[in-house]
Amino acid sequence: MKWRNTLILAVIALAVFAYFRFFEMKRPSTEEVRRQAQNVVNFDRNKIDGIVIQNGDQKIEIRRRDNKWRIETPFKDQADGALVESLLSDLETWQKEGTIPAKEIETDKSKLTEYGLNNPKLKLKLLGRDKPPEILFGKDAALEGRMYVRFQNSKETSLATQSVKKDIDKKPEEFRDRKLTDLTTAQVRRITLKTPAGEVELEKKGEHWDILKPLRARADDGKVGDLISQITAARIQQFVADDRGDLRPYGLAEPRGSITLYDQEQKKDQKVELGDSIKVFGREDKGQTLQIGSVPEKEKDQIYVRFAPRGSVYTLPKKIEEILNTKPADLRDYHLVRLDTNILDRITIDTPGKGKTVLARKDGNWTVATRNNAPADSGAVRRLIDTLQNERVTRFVEDIASSLPKYGLDKPQLQLTFSSFASENTAETKAGEQPFAAIAFGKGEGDNVYTRLSDEPFVVAVRRGLLDQISPDPLQWQELAIFKFKPEQIHRLSVTTDRELSLERDQTKQWHWLKGSDQIKQANLQSLLNTLSNLRAVRWLGATTQQHGFEKPQLVLAFTTSPDNKVSHKLTIGAQNNDGIWCARVDGREGAFGISNPDLNILKLPLAAQATATPSPSPSGTTSPIHK
Repeated sequence: MKWRNTLILAVIALAVFAYFRFFEMKRPSTEEVRRQAQNVVNFDRNKIDGIVIQNGDQKIEIRRRDNKWRIETPFKDQADGALVESLLSDLETWQKEGTIPAKEIETDKSKLTEYGLNNPKLKLKLLGRDKPPEILFGKDAALEGRMYVRFQNSKETSLATQSVKKDIDKKPEEFRDRKLTDLTTAQVRRITLKTPAGEVELEKKGEHWDILKPLRARADDGKVGDLISQITAARIQQFVADDRGDLRPYGLAEPRGSITLYDQEQKKDQKVELGDSIKVFGREDKGQTLQIGSVPEKEKDQIYVRFAPRGSVYTLPKKIEEILNTKPADLRDYHLVRLDTNILDRITIDTPGKGKTVLARKDGNWTVATRNNAPADSGAVRRLIDTLQNERVTRFVEDIASSLPKYGLDKPQLQLTFSSFASENTAETKAGEQPFAAIAFGKGEGDNVYTRLSDEPFVVAVRRGLLDQISPDPLQWQELAIFKFKPEQIHRLSVTTDRELSLERDQTKQWHWLKGSDQIKQANLQSLLNTLSNLRAVRWLGATTQQHGFEKPQLVLAFTTSPDNKVSHKLTIGAQNNDGIWCARVDGREGAFGISNPDLNILKLPLAAQATATPSPSPSGTTSPIHK
């Protein structure tokens, strides 16, 4: 049984250790005890939920409600939270400069009167759990910047700085929050604006704003944000009166207009259990309304307003009345289209009589789906998307597209369709292509072309030059990389201008002539190989034509990329285009493209030390297999 006794003793010892360890951890350190002893008052600010300041006959009561500070007496209003928190911080760090012991006070009863603490005018009471006693503020001491303070019913008096006195020796109005609202621009989800011209309603859906009244249209996010910030950033100039009296002197009995900000999203069919029953509620919004009145007679740079959530009449800078001039057209989004690029997987370019070009996103890059998913110029596709998203309409032509033939939109000359794509069915989407936006381009008029989005009833005009950036030719959407090799992969090379030069690598990777003579210019050869192996087009020109000059090329480069010379490639360079680029094509790929003048100069570098020398026949007497 000895082991059982030993175990019991061990458990008891562990429990005793844990008990003392727990209470030791709870006890303040020596340094903390010394600091607290030097403080005028000690409290836990997290447990403080109210402050009462008695300043003569004037009482100020401030309470914490839902983590916000509110003035409850002598009026009800929003308190300046930063001011209250600053007061609590000063109280926490308020230290004694000296102490007058109770024995000295009891010896001379007149001391409290001398210190102004017998019946002080200024008092501070903290409310909450474990609250300290009420603090009494006396007269200023002979020592500059110091004053006498004591707790209620305490016989001891302390000498302390006047910092806390300065914090609380204020008029009730000075504790009011001059920031009109604690709403932030990001929190606002809906707006109702009433002006002499009518009512405008806007709502935020996801990350973007829409106009709901007097017409349904996209809103300009930046302009709506500016409108909201005029309210959320407004600062009160004067506290005039509460709003329970006669509002006619302020022009607020019949306000000139108002704006209401809502900070909750629309809630539909929200079920709430009440006892044994369940009630269903629809929309539940909490709005903050600002009404705008008249201009004060003396302060012409201000304007009377009533802010319903605070139940008061204030003045704000007169500039705030500019919101009454806001019209729906001022808030409309002038961007041609709003695209969600996160779900964009397909762009279809449809031109009647010319077929369709489908660009598809795959693994972060783009392909030409209508050309067997050949790699597309992803940079050009992204530029098209950016151009469309940044394109602004030149004017709104009609808000209701009642006559499409008038604008050539019944049979558009070009249509862009944007779709998402799912390879298989899921709970959220069906397999296949799901269009979510389309742009139709109709007739041109001057520098503009009429345009319409499929999901909007409007006809708008955009600049005609936008169409020039949307090529219906699938060849022009091909990737710009012509060759993707390493220079050392090129095994045999033939260069033909007015004559032909041929070279080949030997087993030691050194180049020698098949057709040619003299010393090989190794630096020129290496530059040519570097440019050729990673050749990029300036742009694609479309289908080959006689104007490209391929019937009489000025340069032909043929090369192989395998030691057995079976994998061959051929680049033909024809005439120079009007814009200074050179027309080129490669075997095995449809269409012509342009290369830059610097690239052509490198491809034409002389490879033989004596460029004028006549090339000697191949040692074997045979021609290069590249041209067989």
